[in-house]
Amino acid sequence: MSFTPVLRSEWIKIRTLPSLVGSLGAVLLATVAFSALGAVGTDGTDPLFSAFFGVGFGQTAAIAFGATAVSAEFHGGALRLTLSAVPDRGRWFAAKATAIGVPVLAVGLLTGPLTLAVAGAVSGATAPTWTEGLRGTLGCALYLTLMALFAAGVAAVLRSGVATLSTLIPFLLIVSFVIGDMSGGVADFLPDRAGQVALHSSWDGTLGPWTGLAVTVLWAAAALLAGAWSLRRRDA
Repeated sequence: MSFTPVLRSEWIKIRTLPSLVGSLGAVLLATVAFSALGAVGTDGTDPLFSAFFGVGFGQTAAIAFGATAVSAEFHGGALRLTLSAVPDRGRWFAAKATAIGVPVLAVGLLTGPLTLAVAGAVSGATAPTWTEGLRGTLGCALYLTLMALFAAGVAAVLRSGVATLSTLIPFLLIVSFVIGDMSGGVADFLPDRAGQVALHSSWDGTLGPWTGLAVTVLWAAAALLAGAWSLRRRDA
């Protein structure tokens, strides 16, 4: 079977599962809502990050989407049925990753400008410049997409949505900040901290906006490669 029909079948799976559709909606709603709350009463020292404050919460929904889309295949023998139709595991996983990444990117491209507009409307501080706003909008979409793909790769290794979420969400919300406070520049290369540099007006660390996103790309690629290796080496 060629790649296109495999991708179409994976997209059908995603859009017919209410939990996945809800996760996509939560990416937009959480990012916009928490960004609006974060923008209220801001001091204006970093207007771009104030506008995109909610991305840290929206990423949780993006991670849940990526993890659930993959882990659903390991319930009730679903993966065996899938591989009976698509024996090429690499092709199937590539289609799955594409079916995860494309809708998150689309939602992210909608979320970015909406977040910027809403945060600007409720904030009394100086708005980010046009170039900063464009960078933040693109960075928001790319970052959310990469985190969803990162979670998808981890879920393929762990074969459990609960285990993936129990590992990634505490790490990103708690451990990453603790490590950042203790380790200095090393923490700049963690996937969340690196990718979120694009959401700041200025930065003092080792990485810039695009090099930071490149580091997050490497994390996502490594997770997906590990997931593909796990699928090839282990029984369905």
